[in-house]
Amino acid sequence: MNLFWPSLFWLLLCFVPMVIFTIGLYWLFTLPLRRQERSRFMLDLLEIGFRHGQSAESTIAAIYAIEDRSVGIRFHLLAAYVQNGLSFADALARVPSLASPQVAAMLRVGEKLGDARKVLPVCRGMLKDASSQARNGVNYFLLLAMVGTPALPLVLGMGKDLVLPKIRDVAEAYGVDIRHTGMMAVFHFSNLIGGTQAVLCALLCLAVAAYIGGPALRRWIATVWPALCDWLAYRVPWRRKRLRRDFAGMLAMLLDAGVPEARSISLAAAATANQIFTRRAALAERDLQAGLSLPSALRRFDADAELSWRLANASHEPSGFTAALAGWVEALDAKAFQQEQAFSQILSTGLVLANGLIVGVVVGEVFHIITSIANEASLW
Repeated sequence: MNLFWPSLFWLLLCFVPMVIFTIGLYWLFTLPLRRQERSRFMLDLLEIGFRHGQSAESTIAAIYAIEDRSVGIRFHLLAAYVQNGLSFADALARVPSLASPQVAAMLRVGEKLGDARKVLPVCRGMLKDASSQARNGVNYFLLLAMVGTPALPLVLGMGKDLVLPKIRDVAEAYGVDIRHTGMMAVFHFSNLIGGTQAVLCALLCLAVAAYIGGPALRRWIATVWPALCDWLAYRVPWRRKRLRRDFAGMLAMLLDAGVPEARSISLAAAATANQIFTRRAALAERDLQAGLSLPSALRRFDADAELSWRLANASHEPSGFTAALAGWVEALDAKAFQQEQAFSQILSTGLVLANGLIVGVVVGEVFHIITSIANEASLW
């Protein structure tokens, strides 16, 4: 009994930090999925309200009136903005953690059309992105564990300043030449290796910050540097494919709804919440005014002209534009998922192999030097 309380104390001292660390990891890894669930829940509530003939504002006000805590504090904050006289789209823009910028932009497009129900299927198609982001969270954590720690640069620095001189002195005493070994090459480039890992660590920290911050961080960055997030989103291959997916899905829906072509392009570009697409939409509208056809004008958005080709064929199909573009939209989504996962896997695997190679070269050369010294010592 005398050992029970001390043992319990040390057990708690060891396991409580582990439990806190595990809970923190769970909170980080499930961030995209929780954002997805909040958006899905909000879309479900809106759809139920639309089925009963209510507007988005009246639906939110009715839920707010019953003081239901299960909807979360963000939804109540949205309802407070609506009750202060803001429209649903304007209120949603002030609660960025409740929906992604693309979902908010698509709902704003639905509000302009006068029927937000039409954009709900397109909004739901975007919610699948959270699964890919959650999977990448595991790779981000592994990369942070490998690159974010200064273990390798510190080991190389200490080996270069403390261990290497001792090994050189002993080797020279026995006549062993270590000048042309792989270990010397590793220590020679130790500063470059450390600098490379520092740069990778900084980039990884930025990726983790974007992963955690989500839409709220993007909104803050947009106030400081408006074009940065849009430029990065367009330059990343999988993000660019998702932007094209959102644009094509919204454009098909608008064309099937009978919206004029120029206005459809403008609203579809606005639904992506990306300034590059908005600028290209203005150029495409100018092409339409100059007499070009819709497929020709849409080449502004797709260098491969695949969207133009599909829309040209869809105009002859009785099923409509949405059905004709459904396969291409799904293909863009699958390719974006594949590219995102492949990039993270290749990056993490490459870093593991690179670190293992460096450690293997150093350890192998040390054993080789020790063996050479032992052989020379046996001849004496």
